[in-house]
Amino acid sequence: MSTITSRGTITIDVEACKGCELCITACPPQVLSMGTALNQAGFHSPLLHPGCTGCAACLFVCPDFCFEVFRFEQPMATAVPA
Repeated sequence: MSTITSRGTITIDVEACKGCELCITACPPQVLSMGTALNQAGFHSPLLHPGCTGCAACLFVCPDFCFEVFRFEQPMATAVPA
C-alpha cells in the first residue's frame, strides 16, 4: 500500500449519469471505473475507488453534472493499493 495526500473528494449522482465515460478518461489519479449496475434510466455509472484528490477534472468534463466536489480543510493522507 502507498499513500496519497488528498485535498478533497467527490460524490457521484448515479441516477443523473448517462454512462458517457468522459470522467474516467479525465481522472488524473485514475480512481474512477465504470460500474456494472444500471441506474433507473438503464445506464452504467462510474465507481469511485480510494485515492481521489478532489481535483475536479470529472466535474469539468461531465455533461450531465453528476459530480460534486468537496474540499477538506486540511489535506488528508489516504492509503491506496499499489
